[in-house]
Amino acid sequence: MSAKESTRVEYGKALLQLGEENSDIVALDADLSGSTQTKHFAKAYPDRFFNMGVAEQDLLGTAAGLALGGKIPFASTFAMFATGRAWEQIRQSIAYAKLNVKIVASHGGVSVGEDGGSHQAVEDLALMRILPNMVVLVPADGPETRAMVRWAAAYQGPVYIRTGRMAFPVIFPESHRFELGRGQILREGEDVTLAGIGLMVHHCLEAADLLAQEGVSARVLNLSCLKPLDWQVVVDSAKRTGALVTAEEHMATGGLGSAVSEVLAEHHPAPLQRVGLRDIFGTSGTAGELLKHYGLMPDDIKKAALKAMGRKSGH
Repeated sequence: MSAKESTRVEYGKALLQLGEENSDIVALDADLSGSTQTKHFAKAYPDRFFNMGVAEQDLLGTAAGLALGGKIPFASTFAMFATGRAWEQIRQSIAYAKLNVKIVASHGGVSVGEDGGSHQAVEDLALMRILPNMVVLVPADGPETRAMVRWAAAYQGPVYIRTGRMAFPVIFPESHRFELGRGQILREGEDVTLAGIGLMVHHCLEAADLLAQEGVSARVLNLSCLKPLDWQVVVDSAKRTGALVTAEEHMATGGLGSAVSEVLAEHHPAPLQRVGLRDIFGTSGTAGELLKHYGLMPDDIKKAALKAMGRKSGH
């Protein structure tokens, strides 16, 4: 896992490649094509690229219209603006009508860094997960990003993909394939389950190494398909290990932690500790400083795992 890739950069590469293969694919942006990486598509296919300016509601409304016209629109801006400013348009014009719009939003989470809390989306997954018909995806690395974007282009219906700004370690091989509703067991373990999305998957793997040094065997899950969630692997993990931790660069409420909580409550109650932001906005700082400040590091996941294990019946 020495190589590092940024999921937003890999989205730009995948979109460009898809543009070569399918002339129905169009791209839209809100004056942020350099940041979202749609700039490569714009340069190669200027007649299929639409810069909507700083007008996110127009961005998503126009994407809906292009979908009705038979195109496959990929609409991109920062996650904060895509989900925050244009939530009503996404609900009314895209999700309600189940239109074939792909929203690929960059700069998710606090690892955006110095841009600060106004630009750090820490509630976007909650806003998208609540919408009927919306698929919600958070890739764990570069190869998974490329696989997800390719899958989304072939899927009929609305999709939300959250990408990040910083580069983080590659986990999957180039041949990785994405399957809707399927999580992956990245590491087997018996004592506790660590489930992550986005860059937190890598942190879960590092936390498993830290736990192993203390004689604790941790199962690690990649639940990048947040909706529909692979509830079966969550239940199986609860039965096998008896305690779970969720880790996300998002509010602990409304995203992965809530999704897993719902599954456990309905199917197999088990101790769960949620690693994420607690009723607080982001702030300015380097990505590394902020991940540490908000308790999103491997050591924080390790501590949560030990706490969850301590809550098992019989302990």
